[in-house]
This record gives sequence, C-alpha cells and structure tokens, in this order.
Amino acid sequence: MKKTLIIGGSGFVGSSLLKTVDINQFKIFDKNPSPFYPNITMVGDVRDYSKLVNSLKDIDTVILLAAEHRDDVFPTSLYYDVNVEGTRNVLKAMDVHKIKNLIFTSSVAVYGLNKDNPDESHPIDPFNHYGKSKWQAEQVIQEWYKLDNVNKNITILRPTVIFGERNRGNVYNLLKQISSGKFLMVGNGTNRKSMAYVGNVVAFINSKIHESNSGINIFNYVDKPDLTMEELTHVVSKSLNIKIPTLKIPYSIGLLGGYFLDALALITNKKYAISSVRVKKFCATTQFNAGKIENSFTSPYTLEKGLERTLNYEFSGKSKSDNIEFFSE
Repeated sequence: MKKTLIIGGSGFVGSSLLKTVDINQFKIFDKNPSPFYPNITMVGDVRDYSKLVNSLKDIDTVILLAAEHRDDVFPTSLYYDVNVEGTRNVLKAMDVHKIKNLIFTSSVAVYGLNKDNPDESHPIDPFNHYGKSKWQAEQVIQEWYKLDNVNKNITILRPTVIFGERNRGNVYNLLKQISSGKFLMVGNGTNRKSMAYVGNVVAFINSKIHESNSGINIFNYVDKPDLTMEELTHVVSKSLNIKIPTLKIPYSIGLLGGYFLDALALITNKKYAISSVRVKKFCATTQFNAGKIENSFTSPYTLEKGLERTLNYEFSGKSKSDNIEFFSE
C-alpha cells in the first residue's frame, strides 16, 4: 500500500495533521524524532539527498513542511540551504520514485509587509530571508513542473501566521503577554492581522492528499474575518477576563527599542524576545485575500473557536496530558 510522507512531520503542523488521520497511511521524515509518532519516523535532513531517496520508497504523495523559518536563524545561508536546496533535493528524490503528488507549504511572507490584501496573483516582494527563500523554493517547484508536467498534482499553500495548541510562536507570545496583565500596545492598534488556526490548516492539507487533479494550484490560507490588533486583544482579554492597560507606545519608540535590543544581542550573543523585526511585524498590516480557498474549502472551525480552543488549552489552568511544545517564529 502506497503511503504519504510528511517531510518535517515531527513539528507543529505535521503533528497536528497526524492526530486527524489514520497514521498507518503515513510516514515521517524529519531531523528530529516525532514526540508522538517515533515508530513511523525516519530521522534525516532535507539536505541529505541519499536519505531522502531511501525515505520515499512506497510513497505516492509528499507533504513538504520542513523549513528554516525563525527570525533569528544564523547564518542566514541556512534559509537557502534548507528551504531552497532542500526542496530541490526532495524533487530529485521524488523523480527517482516517479512520485507526482506534492503539497508544499510556502508562506504569505513572499508578498512582503504592508501590502493591500494580496491574493495569489499579487506581485512578489519578500522583505526577509525567510520570504525570499520560500519564493525561490516555489520557483524551483515551478521549474520542476515545467520539465515534465504529465500527471503532476502540486498544491502550494501560502498560510498566514499559524497558531494553535502547543505552538510557541508569535500568537502564543501575544496571548501570554495579555494573560500576564503587562501587555502594552505598540502603535495605534488599527493594523489588521490575518491568522490561521492549525486545525483548519491541517484539514485543508488533508483534503488535498488524495486529490487527483493535475497542475499547480496556489492558495493563500487565512481564517476570516481579519481582526485589528485592538479587536484581537479585546477578544483575548474578554475570554481570559484580563484587563489590558490602555497605554500605547508610539511605533517610533517601539522600533528604537527593537534596534537597541538588536545591538545588545550582537554584543552579548543572547536572544531577546523583542527585536526590530518583531516590532515591524507586530505593527504591520498583514491582511491577505483568501477568496480562492473560501470558494473550495469549508473550515471546520471559526477563527473565534480556534482562539477559544487555544486559550482553553494554554491558559485555563487545566492539567495537560503532556508538556510537549513546538517553537516557531
């Protein structure tokens, strides 16, 4: 029986996906053993072509999640070694086994910051190495498709920031700050943020695994409606019954503080929770058009329900069955 290989399947999205499917039909290839599914994991790096070839035996679909994506990756060449050359290695290994089906997670980072609600046809303008490397990886996939497009079925998913239970990314950090009662808004709070709940993202990926259509399809993934930062913090504070300070820090002062901590990080060789990049991302409008996906897929959870599930898991005070956490940008 042919199976699906999740490359990068030990992480947040891969683990969430595997909780919703029959794991007997899946395998994992990851540089880390899966905390939940070690028995179906082959440990390896996407930069290791020979291991990739071995991992793809008896596989008919590849889900490529593996990526360097944190803000503080050093050296920056790792973004390109893993995200671009790693993708190239995966495609070469797929050719060895004549595998035609690929689901690739890219990112809305390819559009850049402060764009006007871009859809999938919007000009590409990445502002950081992560976005640049993801766009280059997409181009590698496009080239692979053009070389031999017979029966190839490719889905490129460009999700916005993904949040959910156990994820220790930007949304979790925001929720944690609000729950502490020490949250201060940087900027005026009117910038809108597109978000994606992991339960909906994996449901969409799962819907594409056995799709038989040929060609390349690109989708933004966003759970609507988009919330302003003020609206988001209000929803969270109401759910947690936390009063948020009304003081707002001007953007210029917040950015200056970020640059100061950037310099301090270089001097001390330490990582800080606040940086100039994170201030820019916090205050930017990150709103994306998801009309294409809304016309072809119904998400199982509303955005509010996704936030509620995450808040209940992370901050309700109830005991958890384990303490596994997934860290992301």
